[in-house]
Amino acid sequence: TVSSVGITTSGDLDARKLNAWMSNLLKEKGQDIFRMKGVLSIKGEANRFVFQGIHMLFDGKVDKPWGNTPRSNKLVFIGRNLDREELTAGFKSCLLYTSD
Repeated sequence: TVSSVGITTSGDLDARKLNAWMSNLLKEKGQDIFRMKGVLSIKGEANRFVFQGIHMLFDGKVDKPWGNTPRSNKLVFIGRNLDREELTAGFKSCLLYTSD
């Protein structure tokens, strides 16, 4: 079954943890992830990090500065057999802190 999982949360991400989680996710579930994209808040970075992906292909880049916009993380996965709780828990494990 095809579904989508959206995650929105505040807090800054640990880049090392995020990279490890995303690499593992794509290795294990990449064939089931049809599309993913998001805007992320990386600790120590003044600019937003935007990414998109299709299956096991991932592309990310530094985007415009956060400026006065509250820092947050917003991402969405579209795919087959997605486990909302597993994706959310995995992503949140990359956060340094959250106010949610």
